[in-house]
Amino acid sequence: MVDFPPRRKPSRKGSMADVPKDLLEQIKELERLFTIDQPKLKEVTEHFVKELEKGLSVEGGSIPMNPTWVMGYPDGYETGTFLALDMGGTNLRVCEIILPEEKGEFEIIQSKYRMPEELKTGDSEELWEYIADCLQQFIEYHHEVEDLEQMDSKLPLGFTFSFPATQDFIDHGVLQRWTKGFDISGVEGEDVAPLFEAALQKRKLPIKLSALINDTTGTLIASHYTDDTMQIGCIFGTGCNAAYMENCGSVPKIAHYNLPPDMPIAINCEYGAFDNELVVLPRTPFDVIIDNDSPRPGQQAFEKMIAGLYLGELFRLVLVDLHDNKCGLFENQDISKLRKAYSLDASFLSFIEEDPFENLSETSELLVKELSIKASKPELELCRRLAELIGTRAARLSACGVAAICKKKNIESCHVGADGSVFNKYPHFKARGAQALREILDWPTGKRDPVDIRAAEDGSGVGAALIAALTIKRVKAGNLAGIRNTEGMI
Repeated sequence: MVDFPPRRKPSRKGSMADVPKDLLEQIKELERLFTIDQPKLKEVTEHFVKELEKGLSVEGGSIPMNPTWVMGYPDGYETGTFLALDMGGTNLRVCEIILPEEKGEFEIIQSKYRMPEELKTGDSEELWEYIADCLQQFIEYHHEVEDLEQMDSKLPLGFTFSFPATQDFIDHGVLQRWTKGFDISGVEGEDVAPLFEAALQKRKLPIKLSALINDTTGTLIASHYTDDTMQIGCIFGTGCNAAYMENCGSVPKIAHYNLPPDMPIAINCEYGAFDNELVVLPRTPFDVIIDNDSPRPGQQAFEKMIAGLYLGELFRLVLVDLHDNKCGLFENQDISKLRKAYSLDASFLSFIEEDPFENLSETSELLVKELSIKASKPELELCRRLAELIGTRAARLSACGVAAICKKKNIESCHVGADGSVFNKYPHFKARGAQALREILDWPTGKRDPVDIRAAEDGSGVGAALIAALTIKRVKAGNLAGIRNTEGMI
C-alpha cells in the first residue's frame, strides 16, 4: 500500500515563462515520451480485448483470466457471521463481518497487523505461522473465550489472497507467482490452502476455510452487494487488476466441467500482465530500466507502467538521467539520496501535484527535506510537469483495461467499483481516467458518462465474507461446482 498525504486544495497551473530553453526542450521531450493520445488509447484497448479473449481460451495468453468459482452475485439477503483474512502487501487484516437480515447491510470489526518485511522473503512455514497467530489473537480478543476448542462451531472464513493463483476450486489456489515484493521460496506452484489449513490445525483454531479469493473479485462482489449496477471491480494501488462476471459458455478453458453456458462465473483477470510481449504498450527508456531491474523482468508489463509501486521510481529515474546527461538539472548538487532505487513512492508525486502555490514552495521544501536538493524555480516547474505526465499516463492507461472489459461484454452503461491507494488518493486520477474512457468509447460531450468509475466497497473484508456466504449457500442448494471440501460448511 502506498501512503499518501492528506488531500489539500486543488493544484494551481504552472507557468513555463521563466524556464530556460534547455530545460524547456527537456520538458517537451518528456511530454513526447509520456503523452498517450486518443489513437494510441484505442489501439491499446483493441489489443486488450483480444488478450482478454485469449486468456479465456484453452491455450491461454499473457493475461491469466483466472476463473474464481464465484458463481454469481449476492442477492443482498445473505446472513450470518463470517471471518475475513486479508493478506496484502503491507498489512495483514482480520475482520469479523455480520450480515444481518436487512438487505445489503453489514457490520464489521477488524484489526490490522503489520506484515514484517523479513517474512516477505523468508520461509513458507514462518509466513503461515504468523498468519495463524494473528487469527488466534483476533478470536481470543473479540470472542473472549479461554479455550478456542470449546467454541460451538467453526467460523467460516474468506481468505483474500491477493496474488495470482490458479483455482480449480474456490477453497483452493495454486500460487502462480509472487508479486508486491514477496518472494518466499517453496510456495509458487503449490496449493496455498493446505499450507494455511495446517497452520490453523496446529493451533486448533475453530475456523473453516470456505473461500480463497482475490481482492479484486471481492471488490466486485462487495460493490455489487450495495449497488447492483456495479459490473466491474478494479484495483489501482500498489498493483493493478480487474474482475468481472463472465458466462461459463464464454470460457473455453472450463468447458470440460459441462456447466450451463449461461451460468455466471467471476473472472479475476490479473491484467497487470497485459502485453508482456510489448506489442502495443508505449514504453519509454525508463520503463525498460524498471522492468530490467525488477525481480521478474518481462512480467507484469502493464502494471509496471501504471501501478503505485512504480510511479515514484519512474520519476526518480528521469531526474537522475537529466542530471547525469548534462541537462543542467540540479547542477553542482549532491544527488546521492536521489540515486537510491525506490526511495520515492507515488505519494511524492501526489504531494508535488497538489502544491497549491505559484512558486511551488511546498515542492521546494519537499526536495530539501527528502533529497537534500535545493531546486531553482525552473527545476521545480520541470518536477511539477514530470509528476503530471507520469500521473496522467497511469490514469489514461488504466482506463484501457476498463474499456476493454466493457467492449468485450458489450456493456454500454454500468458502475465500476474501484479501490486502491492510487485511485482513492492520487490527485486527478479519477478525472483523467474518466476523460480517457470518453476518448476510447466515443461518448457524446455534455452528457453523463454511461460508465462511471466509483469508490468500491471493502472487497478484501466484506467481499471475502460475502463470497464465503455465497459458497455456503451453494453447498446448501447442492450446487457444488468448483467446491472441493464441503465438510464443516453446513
